[in-house]
Amino acid sequence: MNVLNLLFTKDGLIYQIVKNKNILEEKSYFVTEETPANLIEEKLDDILIKQRFDEIQIISALNHFTLMPEGFSEHEAGFDLIAFNAPADRNKEELMLSINKKFNIQFYYTFPKHYYKKIKELAVPVHFNFSGEKFLSSLNNKNNKEIHINLYHNQCEFFAIDQKKVILYNNLDVNSEVDFLYFIMFTLSKLGFGINDTNFFAYGETTENETFISELQKFVRNLKIVFDNVPNKNFILN
Repeated sequence: MNVLNLLFTKDGLIYQIVKNKNILEEKSYFVTEETPANLIEEKLDDILIKQRFDEIQIISALNHFTLMPEGFSEHEAGFDLIAFNAPADRNKEELMLSINKKFNIQFYYTFPKHYYKKIKELAVPVHFNFSGEKFLSSLNNKNNKEIHINLYHNQCEFFAIDQKKVILYNNLDVNSEVDFLYFIMFTLSKLGFGINDTNFFAYGETTENETFISELQKFVRNLKIVFDNVPNKNFILN
Protein backbone atom coordinates (compact mmCIF):
# COMPACT_ATOMS: atom_id res chain seq x y z
CA MET A 1 0.00 0.00 0.00
CA ASN A 2 1.50 3.32 -1.09
CA VAL A 3 0.69 6.21 1.22
CA LEU A 4 1.55 9.88 0.69
CA ASN A 5 1.97 11.96 3.84
CA LEU A 6 1.91 15.75 3.44
CA LEU A 7 2.65 18.35 6.13
CA PHE A 8 1.86 21.99 5.32
CA THR A 9 3.56 24.62 7.49
CA LYS A 10 3.76 28.42 7.49
CA ASP A 11 6.25 28.56 4.63
CA GLY A 12 6.89 24.94 3.79
CA LEU A 13 5.79 21.55 2.58
CA ILE A 14 7.20 18.25 3.83
CA TYR A 15 6.26 14.98 2.17
CA GLN A 16 6.81 11.31 2.80
CA ILE A 17 6.08 8.36 0.55
CA VAL A 18 5.46 5.27 2.65
CA LYS A 19 5.04 1.69 1.49
CA ASN A 20 3.98 -0.93 4.03
CA LYS A 21 5.16 1.37 6.85
CA ASN A 22 8.61 1.78 5.28
CA ILE A 23 9.52 5.36 4.36
CA LEU A 24 10.75 5.32 0.77
CA GLU A 25 11.17 9.04 0.27
CA GLU A 26 11.03 12.21 2.36
CA LYS A 27 11.78 15.78 1.39
CA SER A 28 11.11 19.34 2.57
CA TYR A 29 10.58 22.57 0.63
CA PHE A 30 10.57 26.07 2.12
CA VAL A 31 9.80 29.43 0.58
CA THR A 32 12.62 31.96 0.93
CA GLU A 33 13.49 35.30 -0.66
CA GLU A 34 15.34 33.36 -3.37
CA THR A 35 12.55 30.92 -4.29
CA PRO A 36 9.45 31.58 -6.41
CA ALA A 37 6.43 32.74 -4.41
CA ASN A 38 4.43 29.78 -5.72
CA LEU A 39 7.10 27.20 -4.83
CA ILE A 40 4.79 25.16 -2.59
CA GLU A 41 2.08 24.85 -5.21
CA GLU A 42 4.63 23.83 -7.86
CA LYS A 43 6.14 21.18 -5.60
CA LEU A 44 2.71 19.90 -4.60
CA ASP A 45 1.87 19.40 -8.28
CA ASP A 46 5.11 17.47 -8.78
CA ILE A 47 4.51 15.27 -5.74
CA LEU A 48 0.92 14.41 -6.64
CA ILE A 49 1.93 13.02 -10.05
CA LYS A 50 4.94 11.05 -8.82
CA GLN A 51 2.95 7.82 -8.75
CA ARG A 52 -0.45 6.35 -7.99
CA PHE A 53 -1.14 6.55 -4.27
CA ASP A 54 -3.56 4.30 -2.42
CA GLU A 55 -4.11 6.86 0.33
CA ILE A 56 -3.12 10.43 1.20
CA GLN A 57 -2.71 11.77 4.74
CA ILE A 58 -2.73 15.57 5.13
CA ILE A 59 -1.56 17.44 8.23
CA SER A 60 -2.02 21.20 8.31
CA ALA A 61 0.12 23.31 10.67
CA LEU A 62 -1.17 26.55 9.13
CA ASN A 63 -2.22 28.85 11.92
CA HIS A 64 -5.79 29.57 10.85
CA PHE A 65 -7.61 27.77 13.66
CA THR A 66 -9.72 27.99 16.78
CA LEU A 67 -10.16 25.65 19.73
CA MET A 68 -13.59 24.64 21.09
CA PRO A 69 -14.94 22.04 23.55
CA GLU A 70 -15.93 18.72 22.02
CA GLY A 71 -19.61 18.69 21.16
CA PHE A 72 -19.77 22.27 19.92
CA SER A 73 -21.99 21.88 16.88
CA GLU A 74 -22.49 25.35 15.43
CA HIS A 75 -20.19 24.51 12.56
CA GLU A 76 -21.37 27.42 10.45
CA ALA A 77 -19.72 29.71 13.02
CA GLY A 78 -16.32 28.12 12.40
CA PHE A 79 -15.06 30.83 10.04
CA ASP A 80 -16.19 33.60 12.38
CA LEU A 81 -14.46 31.96 15.34
CA ILE A 82 -11.22 31.52 13.40
CA ALA A 83 -11.41 35.17 12.31
CA PHE A 84 -10.88 36.24 15.93
CA ASN A 85 -7.34 34.78 15.67
CA ALA A 86 -6.42 35.16 12.00
CA PRO A 87 -7.89 36.43 8.71
CA ALA A 88 -10.17 33.79 7.18
CA ASP A 89 -11.33 33.99 3.56
CA ARG A 90 -14.36 31.82 2.79
CA ASN A 91 -13.66 32.04 -0.94
CA LYS A 92 -10.09 30.81 -0.64
CA GLU A 93 -10.17 28.50 2.38
CA GLU A 94 -11.95 25.25 3.18
CA LEU A 95 -13.34 24.92 6.71
CA MET A 96 -12.18 21.73 8.44
CA LEU A 97 -12.84 20.04 11.79
CA SER A 98 -10.60 17.76 13.89
CA ILE A 99 -11.80 16.23 17.16
CA ASN A 100 -9.59 15.08 20.03
CA LYS A 101 -11.57 12.75 22.27
CA LYS A 102 -8.67 12.20 24.66
CA PHE A 103 -8.95 15.79 25.92
CA ASN A 104 -12.55 16.46 24.80
CA ILE A 105 -11.72 19.36 22.52
CA GLN A 106 -12.06 20.08 18.82
CA PHE A 107 -10.23 22.26 16.35
CA TYR A 108 -11.79 24.26 13.56
CA TYR A 109 -9.15 25.12 10.99
CA THR A 110 -8.96 26.18 7.38
CA PHE A 111 -7.05 24.70 4.49
CA PRO A 112 -6.35 26.48 1.16
CA LYS A 113 -9.09 25.62 -1.34
CA HIS A 114 -6.75 25.33 -4.33
CA TYR A 115 -4.65 22.74 -2.50
CA TYR A 116 -7.78 20.98 -1.29
CA LYS A 117 -9.19 20.67 -4.82
CA LYS A 118 -5.91 19.44 -6.32
CA ILE A 119 -5.68 16.68 -3.75
CA LYS A 120 -9.35 15.65 -3.86
CA GLU A 121 -9.28 15.47 -7.67
CA LEU A 122 -6.99 12.44 -7.44
CA ALA A 123 -10.04 10.42 -6.35
CA VAL A 124 -8.19 8.37 -3.73
CA PRO A 125 -8.98 8.19 0.01
CA VAL A 126 -7.77 11.38 1.68
CA HIS A 127 -7.60 12.05 5.42
CA PHE A 128 -7.17 15.61 6.73
CA ASN A 129 -6.05 16.56 10.22
CA PHE A 130 -4.79 19.60 12.11
CA SER A 131 -1.27 19.48 13.54
CA GLY A 132 -2.54 20.55 16.96
CA GLU A 133 -4.83 17.52 17.16
CA LYS A 134 -2.11 15.14 15.97
CA PHE A 135 0.35 16.67 18.44
CA LEU A 136 -2.11 16.41 21.33
CA SER A 137 -2.91 12.78 20.49
CA SER A 138 0.81 11.96 20.72
CA LEU A 139 1.35 13.34 24.22
CA ASN A 140 1.87 11.33 27.37
CA ASN A 141 1.06 13.58 30.28
CA LYS A 142 0.69 13.27 34.04
CA ASN A 143 -1.09 15.51 36.54
CA ASN A 144 1.61 18.18 36.60
CA LYS A 145 1.69 21.59 35.03
CA GLU A 146 3.22 20.92 31.63
CA ILE A 147 4.27 22.87 28.55
CA HIS A 148 4.64 20.79 25.37
CA ILE A 149 6.43 22.55 22.50
CA ASN A 150 6.58 21.28 18.92
CA LEU A 151 9.17 23.12 16.82
CA TYR A 152 9.07 23.66 13.07
CA HIS A 153 10.99 25.81 10.60
CA ASN A 154 10.18 29.41 11.67
CA GLN A 155 7.16 28.17 13.58
CA CYS A 156 6.17 26.48 16.83
CA GLU A 157 3.02 25.20 18.46
CA PHE A 158 2.58 24.54 22.14
CA PHE A 159 0.12 23.24 24.70
CA ALA A 160 -0.19 24.28 28.33
CA ILE A 161 -1.73 21.39 30.29
CA ASP A 162 -2.69 21.24 33.96
CA GLN A 163 -4.34 18.32 35.74
CA LYS A 164 -4.76 16.58 32.37
CA LYS A 165 -6.76 19.51 31.00
CA VAL A 166 -5.72 21.69 28.07
CA ILE A 167 -5.38 25.24 29.39
CA LEU A 168 -4.04 26.81 26.22
CA TYR A 169 -2.92 25.97 22.70
CA ASN A 170 -1.18 28.31 20.30
CA ASN A 171 0.53 28.09 16.93
CA LEU A 172 3.07 30.83 16.27
CA ASP A 173 4.66 32.05 13.04
CA VAL A 174 7.91 33.72 14.05
CA ASN A 175 11.28 34.34 12.44
CA SER A 176 13.39 34.40 15.59
CA GLU A 177 14.12 31.76 18.19
CA VAL A 178 14.19 34.58 20.75
CA ASP A 179 10.53 35.23 19.84
CA PHE A 180 9.75 31.58 20.62
CA LEU A 181 11.24 32.03 24.06
CA TYR A 182 9.42 35.31 24.69
CA PHE A 183 6.01 33.84 23.81
CA ILE A 184 6.55 30.75 25.95
CA MET A 185 7.69 32.72 29.01
CA PHE A 186 4.92 35.29 28.53
CA THR A 187 2.40 32.45 28.48
CA LEU A 188 3.78 31.05 31.73
CA SER A 189 3.37 34.36 33.50
CA LYS A 190 -0.19 34.87 32.26
CA LEU A 191 -1.28 31.35 33.23
CA GLY A 192 0.38 31.43 36.61
CA PHE A 193 2.63 28.47 35.79
CA GLY A 194 5.73 28.72 37.97
CA ILE A 195 9.03 28.04 36.23
CA ASN A 196 10.21 25.64 38.94
CA ASP A 197 7.02 23.56 39.13
CA THR A 198 6.35 23.30 35.38
CA ASN A 199 7.68 20.46 33.25
CA PHE A 200 8.73 21.35 29.70
CA PHE A 201 8.80 18.91 26.79
CA ALA A 202 10.19 19.66 23.32
CA TYR A 203 9.57 17.87 20.03
CA GLY A 204 10.28 18.27 16.33
CA GLU A 205 13.04 20.47 14.95
CA THR A 206 14.92 20.74 18.23
CA THR A 207 18.37 20.63 16.59
CA GLU A 208 17.44 23.28 14.04
CA ASN A 209 16.19 25.47 16.90
CA GLU A 210 19.11 24.78 19.25
CA THR A 211 19.39 28.45 20.27
CA PHE A 212 15.83 28.38 21.59
CA ILE A 213 16.47 25.12 23.44
CA SER A 214 19.71 26.34 25.01
CA GLU A 215 18.14 29.66 26.07
CA LEU A 216 15.11 27.90 27.52
CA GLN A 217 17.39 25.66 29.56
CA LYS A 218 18.82 28.76 31.24
CA PHE A 219 15.42 29.66 32.67
CA VAL A 220 13.66 26.37 33.42
CA ARG A 221 14.59 23.48 35.67
CA ASN A 222 12.76 20.60 34.00
CA LEU A 223 13.18 20.29 30.22
CA LYS A 224 13.10 17.04 28.26
CA ILE A 225 13.76 16.59 24.53
CA VAL A 226 11.17 13.95 23.68
CA PHE A 227 11.62 13.77 19.90
CA ASP A 228 14.24 15.24 17.60
CA ASN A 229 13.44 15.16 13.88
CA VAL A 230 16.02 13.36 11.78
CA PRO A 231 15.81 12.24 8.13
CA ASN A 232 12.85 9.88 7.59
CA LYS A 233 11.69 10.51 11.13
CA ASN A 234 9.36 13.50 11.47
CA PHE A 235 7.43 13.85 14.73
CA ILE A 236 4.10 14.94 13.23
CA LEU A 237 4.26 12.76 10.12
CA ASN A 238 5.33 9.63 11.99
